[in-house]
Amino acid sequence: MSSIRRTGIVVPCFNEASRLRLDAYQAALTASPWLEFIFVDDGSGDSTGSMLDSFRAAAGLRVHVLHLDVNSGKAEAVRRGVLQAFDLGFELIGYWDADLATPLRYIEIFAEVLDRPNTVLVVGSRVRLLGRRVERSPLRHFAGRGFATLASLTLGLPIYDTQCGAKLFYARDVVRDAFSRPFSLRWAFDVELLNRLLEQQAGGAPIDVRNQCVEYPLEEWIDAPGSKLRPHHVPKILRELVAMVGMARKRRK
Repeated sequence: MSSIRRTGIVVPCFNEASRLRLDAYQAALTASPWLEFIFVDDGSGDSTGSMLDSFRAAAGLRVHVLHLDVNSGKAEAVRRGVLQAFDLGFELIGYWDADLATPLRYIEIFAEVLDRPNTVLVVGSRVRLLGRRVERSPLRHFAGRGFATLASLTLGLPIYDTQCGAKLFYARDVVRDAFSRPFSLRWAFDVELLNRLLEQQAGGAPIDVRNQCVEYPLEEWIDAPGSKLRPHHVPKILRELVAMVGMARKRRK
């Protein structure tokens, strides 16, 4: 990193005991003294919570664990974790999928992108190109591409991948405001977050979403076994798409 900034990464966890690679998180902490993790145990029914508590006890003050009493969904887990990260005073805050489909080394890369002038938010983007290792199941790939296209059209932004679970941003008040209330969308909260930033921009907030948010195409993203996405979730996602269109129309009025 060209300049060291204290960075807090929120990791939402729901029944992740069989997939949590705590050795990878420890390696990241060892390599990056500016990095901390905020794990959010989203009402897990397995041993996720106790694993995280043990990891916190072993790793020390740079690991934080927030326990939610009941499963509230990824959107709320991320939101609660991000608000805690703001309270802890980080300069950079992000959220990362617990399965590490996006390797943790991209945190430093994203932070370097944020060094560019007038950049506020970096979004990971899963682009399948020759020479890159982006591996997704057919269901996730085709559902994701259809969803992303509709999300881009709805938001009016040339964004390729809204749903990649790797994002990093400056801890600005305008971003905290966007996380200040629960999200209406459970699966598509990333789109709702961007829509809130666009609403704030329209209201005079000092952010230019189109020019201050950057997509970073990942060289590596591996679809980890045990994904929570199942075919029976597709109708719910479609309903959220309809709700997303309504939100965007309301913003443009």
